[in-house]
Amino acid sequence: MRSRYSAFALGLADYIMATTHPNNPDYTEDREKWITSILDFSHNNQFIGLKINDFIDGENEAFVTFEASLEGGLLKEKSRFLKVEGKWLYESGEFNA
Repeated sequence: MRSRYSAFALGLADYIMATTHPNNPDYTEDREKWITSILDFSHNNQFIGLKINDFIDGENEAFVTFEASLEGGLLKEKSRFLKVEGKWLYESGEFNA
């Protein structure tokens, strides 16, 4: 989670795409469109901080509950990661108010 937060803050679209599970709704084969979407989000937000509230680690599935401080407010999410061929991929997230 920390690496993806940092990648968004730095506009590292290739890393975000490489660590996203194909089941994720943002995943697309249209890489140019996806890169544009990631960079728009990265460039239009100021990333202030990340707080990990909870981490549940399984053999092939993990959950991370976090708060990301952005200039526009606080983003709270419980993220689901799946391990595919030894690599953790962001599969989905539930946003909390």
